[in-house]
Amino acid sequence: MKKLYGIGTGPGDKELLTLKAVKVIKEASVIFAPNNKGKNIALDTVEEYLGDKKVVLIDFPMGKVERIDYIKAAEIIYKEIPQGEYGAFLTIGDPMIYSTFIYVMEELEKTNMEVEIISGIPSFVAAAARAKQPLTVKGDSFLLCDDFKEELLDSVDSICILKTFKNKEEVLNALKNKNFDYKYIKRCTWNDEKILTDKEEIIKDSDYISLILGKKK
Repeated sequence: MKKLYGIGTGPGDKELLTLKAVKVIKEASVIFAPNNKGKNIALDTVEEYLGDKKVVLIDFPMGKVERIDYIKAAEIIYKEIPQGEYGAFLTIGDPMIYSTFIYVMEELEKTNMEVEIISGIPSFVAAAARAKQPLTVKGDSFLLCDDFKEELLDSVDSICILKTFKNKEEVLNALKNKNFDYKYIKRCTWNDEKILTDKEEIIKDSDYISLILGKKK
């Protein structure tokens, strides 16, 4: 039987890889990762453990991915893993949170391939630690979202908003209207990480790898 590990590589800091992730990557026959113009953040994170392993970059059209793309990815993975061995599919953060891997896994589970998940530290958890802002305390409700609507704030005490490059000013105005403090964290755990609280600075920044943490006052 063939097997695939879905591995979360965390937010980007190589020291935040789990021991299990490192072990599996070192022993895997082939490594898979989404193709981003020949690059991949997850691959960069685990680079020192790849050695001369075969690396297969899989294309997923940005913003235009359809089910056929996941089916093709699953076919590539099944073909590339030798019988009786295993491969590893790398994803930033955690494989079970807003991940391309989720949809690939659904297609692979229709075959006789075994799939196992190795969790990684999600960006919003790492960001909370870096910003020293608790995500939740006893009695709080917390929401993680990547499609923000102001009315979401009516039923939560704490929120993390991903993909903030799309409507940043609208998000910040909504947080202020609903009496939320906020912090903007870009490139969390990277060497060029920044934590911003000034509204104008946040609006001017256009980094894709960013998120906003909000906490009701």
